Parts: sequence; C-alpha cells; structure tokens
Amino acid sequence: MALQDIGSGCSSSGDQEFHVLAVDDSIIDRKVIERLLKISCCKVTAVESGSRALQYLGIDGERSSLGFDDLKVNLIITDYSMPGMTGYELLKKIKGSTKLRQIPVVIMSSENILARIDRCLEEGAEDFLMKPVQLSDVERLRDFMLRGGEERDVVGRKRKTRDDSCSSSVLSCDRDHPLSPISVSAMAHCKPLSKRSRLLATD
Repeated sequence: MALQDIGSGCSSSGDQEFHVLAVDDSIIDRKVIERLLKISCCKVTAVESGSRALQYLGIDGERSSLGFDDLKVNLIITDYSMPGMTGYELLKKIKGSTKLRQIPVVIMSSENILARIDRCLEEGAEDFLMKPVQLSDVERLRDFMLRGGEERDVVGRKRKTRDDSCSSSVLSCDRDHPLSPISVSAMAHCKPLSKRSRLLATD
C-alpha cells in the first residue's frame, strides 16, 4: 500500500492539529489507528513498513518526497512485529538520528511480552500500547503532545518494568496516567511498588 496522508476530521479552528506517522504492515490495523487519530483531530500519514517510514522521514539514505522541515511530525506510532524491520529496529533508527530523536515514538503490539516491552521503553519509546488500540489511548497521547511532551521523572518515564505498576492498554507506572485501568494479565506480572516508587507517587 502506498503512503497515504489523511487529514483530521475536525473543522474547528481552535483545535491544534498534530501530524502522526503511523507504521503497520496490517492494512486493517492501519485503518483502525488512522480512524482513531482522525477522531482525535490528528493529521495522519500511514505507511506499511519501517523502511517506508525511514524513507518518508529522509533518514534511509534516500531523499524523502518533502523536506523534513515541512513534515513537522509530532509523533510516530509503530507496530512491533513487522516483516523486514521490526518496530524496535525502527525505534533504534529514529532515536539514533540527531535530526529525529526528539520525536516521541510509541510501540504497538498484540503480544504482552514483558521483555519486549522493557527493551522498547529502555531504548527510548514513550509508551507501549496493547492492541487493539483504544480511543482513550490515542486521546491520552494527544494530550501528551498538547503539553509539549513535558519532561517526566526518569524513574516513572522510562523504567516501566515489572517492578512498577502496570496498566491494561499501556504498561506504565507513569504518574501522568493514574486512572489507567489495570488488566488481570498485567497485574499477574507486577510486584508491589518499591519504597522509592511509593514516595515518588505521593509527590
């Protein structure tokens, strides 16, 4: 499937539009995330592979169709399991680029594998969403972009491991999302918060 730009469904001039690059080899999953992002007033560019995403961003050795200054990508959301280049490999490419490393990257997956989740978060992913992605997940990501990706505590931001509290659609101990529901499968892998984490949570 060719690269596709999809405008937001919001007509209010008061809404701030964000540009999201969505990467997924499944056309069905691409359509789902595109629809959710449009509902949340985002402009979406959808591509079917990690290599296509790199080409669009202009960091694969080829020139992109537009100059990056014109792209203004605010968020990259990518599936983890893709042929050719996984979402984890795409994440490493983006975070290894001085030009793009500040763009938040969110990983999606239908598999709740903690080692995989930890690896992506430690590499610099902002969040790890469990499929099927919900509208509440997308709206929360948009809120994050509206706040300008404000810096969070290092312990709560990146070390979202099995020693931290977990949520269902997003495994996270992030204090920004205290109301996230907790799934049975996630709770099974979670241990009580450490003393330091409990102190941070009450700040």
